[in-house]
Amino acid sequence: MIIISFSVLVLDFIISFASIFIVKQQSTRYLQDTADLYINRINHDFAYINHYMGWTLANDESLNMMNAYGLNSTPFIKANENLYKRFTELQKNYGLEYNFFFYLKNQSFFLNCAPMSISYTDYRKLKDQMVSYIEDKNLFEKFYSKWTPVLAGGKYYIINIVPYYNRYLIALISADDLIRPLRQINLGKNGYASLVDIQGRTLSTPISESLTAHAESQASSVLNFLRSGRVVTNEFSNSTFSVKMVIKFGAFEKIVIAQLLIMLMFFIVVFVLSAVMLLFRKRVLGPIRSFSRNLARINEGEAPADIKTGRIIELERANAQFKDLVEQIKTYKIAMYEQELEKQRIRLDYMKLQIKPHFFLNCLTSIYSMAQIQMYEEIENMAMSTSKYFRYIFQSGENFVRLEDEIEHVRTYLDIQKSRYQGAFTYRIEQSEDTIGTMVPPLMLQTFIENSVKYAVSRDRELQITLTVIKQIQAADEEMTVIRIADTGPGFPPDILEKLANGEPFVQTGGSRIGIMNVLQRLNLLYRQKANVEFANGADGGACVTISLPFINTDS
Repeated sequence: MIIISFSVLVLDFIISFASIFIVKQQSTRYLQDTADLYINRINHDFAYINHYMGWTLANDESLNMMNAYGLNSTPFIKANENLYKRFTELQKNYGLEYNFFFYLKNQSFFLNCAPMSISYTDYRKLKDQMVSYIEDKNLFEKFYSKWTPVLAGGKYYIINIVPYYNRYLIALISADDLIRPLRQINLGKNGYASLVDIQGRTLSTPISESLTAHAESQASSVLNFLRSGRVVTNEFSNSTFSVKMVIKFGAFEKIVIAQLLIMLMFFIVVFVLSAVMLLFRKRVLGPIRSFSRNLARINEGEAPADIKTGRIIELERANAQFKDLVEQIKTYKIAMYEQELEKQRIRLDYMKLQIKPHFFLNCLTSIYSMAQIQMYEEIENMAMSTSKYFRYIFQSGENFVRLEDEIEHVRTYLDIQKSRYQGAFTYRIEQSEDTIGTMVPPLMLQTFIENSVKYAVSRDRELQITLTVIKQIQAADEEMTVIRIADTGPGFPPDILEKLANGEPFVQTGGSRIGIMNVLQRLNLLYRQKANVEFANGADGGACVTISLPFINTDS
């Protein structure tokens, strides 16, 4: 039922939107064609009136006579009558809403040269304003051959001023009269046509204040996106304003209402279905969900609860049988867990004992060589260091030792190697006081120190090995023991460094030492993925290993 209702709703919306889109396109095309015709006609009128005024200023003797004689002279009066007749005929051809005026600058004389369609009050305001425009130094830039909107008495007019030496002709029409033909077009109940300037200000007076308020209120409507409003704009040539037309037909609103009714019916169906589903959930799904939660409790180590419902007897019986199985499963899990711990313990012991007697044989060889040249004191030190070294290796099988013991073991190892490589390297060990008592895995540091000695010691130059231990507070305010081992050797080869950074295994040389991958596996097992080891090469050369371990002290 939901799928069918949803399909019908989607189909209705598709048809409605397609209809709205088609009608909008047709309306817009009609409106655009009408606007183009109107704009072309007005542009033609503007061009002809502009040309006519220019030709009159340059060739008509009436203005020459009026400019040459006094205001009350007979030639002036006759020339004014002839000029009045010419522009009256022009006004009849292009509309009585056009007003024409002339201004003689030498005589400061301003008068209309055709019947006026504006009130005398507006005429007085426009006269002073137009004279101020004529006196403006930027007259040619603002008004010459350009129809420009001006505001006078709270009303916009469109004017064109054509100058010729010291005389001027002015054409004027109100913005409302200019837009009136377009307002006779049926643009719908809330549609309108207006003139706007380049800043977007409306030049023509709204048809009614209520219409403007209604349009503003509809702008924030939730269904505004469904309304059939289409906006068409077109500019006049040789002007600084344009036409804006908005078409809105009420038929589209009826379509929206029909869609809302369909949606209401859809939600009624959904509500009924939801009520049915709620009843089904309470009577059937509820008990099944409770039984499912009981099954999930085994993963959380909790005892399953009793299901007591008279609606589904089979679930109650299944739950009783399930409880009997839980105890058996718990016992099996504990046994498996203990077996896994034993396997990990054996694995750790194997890793710690994964050493061959190669180093021991090297130590004996060094002692033998010293004995041949009777270096008795060196033999004593070498024998003691070797004894301490292997005593530490074969100590009790604990997973953690004190950091100080591990560092002392490293120092013993380095002293043995210094006896073998006379003057080939030096070392420096620094440990902050707040790390004293920290517990770390045994034989961890030796792996990285051994790596530095084996691959960085050279007879060409003296090697410097540095071991520093500090405590840091890292993410989530967790205390970490940070151990940094660095040397001044050639550093890690690029391919080895890339494998270490990606955690990829690599073949250990001869298998004669506890490898780096061995240590990484031990850290993951002991610290449960919380330990972090970073490998890098220093800016001035040399390898650098930074080990970050969760802080564990002796008390822990």
